Amino acid sequence: MTTTAPATPDLPQGEAARPGSRLPLWLKLAYSTFLAVLVPVYWYNYGPTNFLYFCDIALLVTLVGIWRESALLISMAAVGILLPQLVWVVDFLAGLAGITLTGMTTYMFNAERPLFLRGLSLFHGWLPLLLIGLVWRLGYDRRAFWSWTILAWALMVVCLTMMPGPRADAGSIATPVNINYMHGLSDTQAQVWMPGWAWTALMLAGMPLLIFLPTHLVLRRVCRPAARA
Repeated sequence: MTTTAPATPDLPQGEAARPGSRLPLWLKLAYSTFLAVLVPVYWYNYGPTNFLYFCDIALLVTLVGIWRESALLISMAAVGILLPQLVWVVDFLAGLAGITLTGMTTYMFNAERPLFLRGLSLFHGWLPLLLIGLVWRLGYDRRAFWSWTILAWALMVVCLTMMPGPRADAGSIATPVNINYMHGLSDTQAQVWMPGWAWTALMLAGMPLLIFLPTHLVLRRVCRPAARA
């Protein structure tokens, strides 16, 4: 009498059980070393509220995601910052050519800020590439859109209600103001295009619909789905 081995569930290509890590140790150590330098330097120069920016939250989420090899955490960071960081890169390259586009990278050309401090901010350029590689390696977790959106909503409420708004001398102080643009696009004065409540509603709805959702749809289309436990 012959017996048939029980069928095992199909796994996405590359997700078969494997004894080792899916991410190299050198990457985890290198990324951790960079954060070990950046966090205290930023904390000293900008203060703890600087870590409420979406890009800085994504840095920390990615750190945990790399060590846990969590497709969900990596996918969340990718959904949240790929498009904004693309704008940052374009604006920075334009600034190198002497062209002002959005002004979001003006601080990178401010000679009053230490070169080392500005150099750390170059993570805005390489972090998106790293996230794309990590999502490609670990797979895309489709829960990332709502997970990041809920996190972003919480951050926006905190920045609106508890953090300082724009001020005329914003360029001369280190403490961040108007974090995540909750009072408009300028750090020196609040927007006057619409009532404040309307701007808040626009941010709460527009960020997920215009930034997070398109990124989510592209990643879901081009990346294989992440395996779930």
